[in-house]
Order: sequence, then structure tokens, then C-alpha cells
Amino acid sequence: MHMTILGNSLGTWAVAVFAGVISFFLFCYAVKLVDKYLSMLLERRSSAVTGLILDLVRQINVYFIFLLALLIGSSFLNLPARLSKIISVLVILFLLFQIGLWGDKVISYWLNIKIKKKVTEDPSTATMLSAFGFMGKLLFWGIIVLIGLENMGIDVTTLIAGLGIGGIAVALAAQNILSDLFASWSIVLDKPFLVGDFIVIDDFSGNVEHIGLKTTRIRSLTGEQVVISNSDLLKCRIRNYKRMCERRVVFTFGVAFETPTEKLKEIPNVVKDVIASIEGARFDRAHFASYGSYSLNFEVVYYVLSADYNLYMDIQQKINLSLLEEFKKMGVTLAYPVQTIYVAGMKPVSVSVEGLEKIEPKRG
Repeated sequence: MHMTILGNSLGTWAVAVFAGVISFFLFCYAVKLVDKYLSMLLERRSSAVTGLILDLVRQINVYFIFLLALLIGSSFLNLPARLSKIISVLVILFLLFQIGLWGDKVISYWLNIKIKKKVTEDPSTATMLSAFGFMGKLLFWGIIVLIGLENMGIDVTTLIAGLGIGGIAVALAAQNILSDLFASWSIVLDKPFLVGDFIVIDDFSGNVEHIGLKTTRIRSLTGEQVVISNSDLLKCRIRNYKRMCERRVVFTFGVAFETPTEKLKEIPNVVKDVIASIEGARFDRAHFASYGSYSLNFEVVYYVLSADYNLYMDIQQKINLSLLEEFKKMGVTLAYPVQTIYVAGMKPVSVSVEGLEKIEPKRG
């Protein structure tokens, strides 16, 4: 027992080993005891916080417990400074790794709660939360690694400077990907449109199906899926019809030149009465607007009190049919293309463009 090993007697070594073994089993028993207690508590009453704590307890690494026991056992020994330093560094590294596991679990827990709340309200926000979660975990583990390297005696300042230069090079090489990534964040934060909105972009139109980190996918009216990069999307003029409160409609029609002035004066009132009688439409104005090549043109403006395109078409159809009926009652004829031909020695004859070859003018 008086033999010495590394400056410590066998008795001291025996005490250190005994303390380390007892500490290891006590820590393992404590973890199992807390696990069992929290499991029973969770069965009695479901709680998200209790579930998180239980997951954190189960994340405790057995190697971390072993190193803690080794540190406790080594405290009874008078070890060389270098060996003591190695043990301390190992314990710190595994402690940082353990903190990293816990932090990763907490970030995932927070993300799951937020995503469950947002996935039904705004799927694009849920997608962005996933991206932020990934970036958050990456940043968190980066800090853990830097602290670990600092404790190992590595100059972190030089490493960070090198990473900064390397980061600039990577950013230049992947600038298209990064521009799409930042554009997706802009879309989610600014919300020019959401999943499910009907939008028109240049020559493309359709419903937004998915807003990703790099692309946005639109289901067009003809059935195919249109994929547009987020950076290109924000460069375009976007018309969002989902946010339309009411639809302003402008349409024109022409009546024959032979229509009497009294009936021309009545037409705006007739149009007003027709539109006012249709539910879901609000009349704005109707005017004799211009002289056409073969017609007297009227311009009508009204509002559909909904963004539904099918409702708009139903209302427009009712207006067209009602106007035809009213014009028949008034004896007003809708104009069609007509040309008056003057030929020397003949009376002027007005003919339709379509029937120009079929009608022969009579000589005077």
C-alpha cells in the first residue's frame, strides 16, 4: 500500500478509483430515477414542458457521466499538471457536447410548437421557421465548437479570420443560391402573397402551392406546375387576386347609328336598372362614350362585390342577357360591322362586311 504510482500511493489510488466508480453509478442511478419520475408524471398529466425536460434527461451522454466520475476520482490524486490538464479539457469538451445536445433539443422543441401553430394558418411561415431553425442550430453548434477549440489552446481569432475570408469566397460562389434564400425570407416576412393565393406574374398565372427556400411553385390554370426562383419572382410585378375585395368591371357595347336620340338618352338608365337588380353587383356609371366606325359606343362600369371570378362571369352573363331583352323591347339594335360603298352612277348601299360579296348594288 506504500508503493507509489505517479506520485500517489496504492491506498490513494484505491480511494480515487472507489470514489470514481461510486460517483459513476450514483450519477447513472440519479438519471434513471429522474427519468422514471418524469415518465410517471407525464402519464398522469400530459405537459409539453415535462416532456421537454424528460427528453433533455434522456439526452445525457454516458461518456459525459464517465468523465465526471473520472474528474471526481482524480481530485483525490496528485497528478502531473499535464495529465490533470488533459482530464479537465476532456471533461469541458464533453460538457460542451452535452450542452450542444440539449440546445439542439430545445431549438427543435420550440420549432415544433411554432410550426404546428403556423402550418394551418400560413404554410410559408412554417417553411421559413424550419430554415431559421436550421440556421439557429448551425450557429449554436458553431459557437460550441469555437469554445471547445479555445479550451484546447487553439487561437480562435485567427481561425475566425480565416473562416471570414473563406465565407466571402463561398458567398461569391453561391451568390445565386443565397439571393434566392434571402428572397424567400423577404417573401415570408413581407408576405406579398401566401400559399393558396391566386397571382399573376408576367405571362404566368395560378395558385401558389409552395414557397421554398429557393423556388416558389405555382399551379397554373392549365394544370401544369410553374417553378420560379424566388429572386426572379421579386423582380416581377405581382398581381394578387386573392386580396381583391371587389372587382371593377368595364365593358362596352355599340348600337346602330340609326338609333333615335331619345332612345340613346334612355340607354344609360336601362343599364343602371339592369345592374342594380342583380345581387352582388354595384352600378357605377354608364355613358355614351364615343363614335365608332360603325356604331355609337357606350361604356359601362360596375363592381362585383366579391373576388370570385366565376361569380363575376355569372353576373356579366346576366347583364348581357338582360340588356338584350331590354334592347329588343326598346327597338334598339346592337351594331355590327357595316360599310357604305359609293360607286359613280349608283346609289350608296350599306352592306355588312361579311356579306359584301353577296350583295349587288342596284343601278339608279
